[in-house]
Amino acid sequence: MENSCNCQKTRARSEDELKKLYNRLSRIEGQVRGLREMLQKDVYCPDILIQVSAVNAALNSFSRELLSEHLRTCVADGLRQGNGQVIDELAEVLRKLMK
Repeated sequence: MENSCNCQKTRARSEDELKKLYNRLSRIEGQVRGLREMLQKDVYCPDILIQVSAVNAALNSFSRELLSEHLRTCVADGLRQGNGQVIDELAEVLRKLMK
C-alpha cells in the first residue's frame, strides 16, 4: 500500500502541533502515575476506576486530535494527489480505533 503522507509513513509536524500533542501526553503520563500511586496507597477500587475512566477519556481526546490532523493533512493531500488508497487506510484505522 502506498503511503498517503509526505514520505514513507512519516509526517513532519509543526512546532505548535507537537507542543499540543506532547502536552496532552504529559498530562496522560501524570494521570497514569497517579493510578500507580493510588494502588500503592490502597485507594478504594471505585475511586481508581474513576481515574482509569479519566485516563481513557484523555487518550480518546488525544486520538481525536491526531485523527483530525491526519484528515486535514495526509488524507486531504492524498485525495488531492489522486491517491484513493488513503480512504482504505483511513477505514482500517477507524476500524481499529472502534474496537
